[in-house]
Amino acid sequence: MQNEQTPATAPVTLPTGRAAGCPFDPPAGLAEVRATGPLARMTYPDGHIGWLATGHAAVRSVLGDPRFSSRYELMHYPFPGGPEGPPAPAPVGDMTGMDAPEHTRFRRLLTGKFTVRRMRQLTDRVAELTAGHLDAMERGGPGVDLVEAFARPLPALMICELLGVPYADRERFQEHAQTIMSMDVSPEEMEAAFTAFLGYMAELVAAKRAEPSDDLLGDLAQDSDLTDEELVGVGGFLLAAGLDTTANMIAHGTFALLTHPEQADALRADPALAPGAVEELMRYLTVAHTGVRTALEDVEVEGVLIRAGESVTLSLEAANRDPERFPDPDTLDVHRKATGHLGFGHGIHQCLGQQLARVEMTVALPALLRRFPTLRLDVPAEEVPLRTEMNVYGVHRLPVTWDEV
Repeated sequence: MQNEQTPATAPVTLPTGRAAGCPFDPPAGLAEVRATGPLARMTYPDGHIGWLATGHAAVRSVLGDPRFSSRYELMHYPFPGGPEGPPAPAPVGDMTGMDAPEHTRFRRLLTGKFTVRRMRQLTDRVAELTAGHLDAMERGGPGVDLVEAFARPLPALMICELLGVPYADRERFQEHAQTIMSMDVSPEEMEAAFTAFLGYMAELVAAKRAEPSDDLLGDLAQDSDLTDEELVGVGGFLLAAGLDTTANMIAHGTFALLTHPEQADALRADPALAPGAVEELMRYLTVAHTGVRTALEDVEVEGVLIRAGESVTLSLEAANRDPERFPDPDTLDVHRKATGHLGFGHGIHQCLGQQLARVEMTVALPALLRRFPTLRLDVPAEEVPLRTEMNVYGVHRLPVTWDEV
């Protein structure tokens, strides 16, 4: 068994720099760390010596083990510029910062509202919204920012409809949600964004309490034992998660397909490839790229002893490119069977909305490619602005064009 007294290598810092010209690849240093073993000693910005997990089996093992906590106040922040001192506990209702049994209580309330069957019933609505946005793009003529014209509004409309959030209010919460997802804002900016975001949700929850509505928040407001504060937190957590992740998968996935035209052609020619292509894009891109857990007791993972109190940074993007799990992992192949990827996480915190995300991407990406068979980037690929400073990776803008028929 390896422990902290006999490290295989000196502690590393978390690699974050992505190589120029490789917008789809994880930071190169991650592969170098993974080559030394699935877990490496890591020095955190606050001086803590913990671990960095890069191997698929190791990351999956930690995510599925209840002896590792996801409570914010126990973890050490892996990125520079984080809070001074221990992080604050998760806001009430933020399920990502809870352990069982508190997490179990919230998860049980929500799981039945995100079932595969229920999300598939939304397919027709997703197709309707997709067609409407593609019609608008076509009417506007060649040359749009795909993020603003298509990738961002589609999932925003869907999560707003599902939760019962007025889409017209999006300017009140979307900017705050973006700030919350950023890795390079000050603690003061983050707190201000949280306060404003939760303030909006508090107004909405009060309205749902006063007048029943046929949507998820309306159901919870009338039929659950959640306090107002808990319902505000749960609603904010679901809205923020639903706004950003799928939008970046659609935008970044389109970017990847346009720069791998043989993959786009294959998907365009055979729509039946779409479900598998979505899983492969989730693996290849891993836009939600990093997590942290803290050991509640001494735990052995892949032959490595992790001591109680030590934080483990989980590189989901490195795990999804692990050659021990996925042959030729740096190649995008829409024919690949990418089951077992960690793009939606794993364990009790696995993405609650993953089935909705799958439906949206499975409908949207093939429809976009079929509607615009000559779709292409409108700027050189190296000029596409990347979200390197965000907790959800992707592109800030994606200028595209096409030939008019």
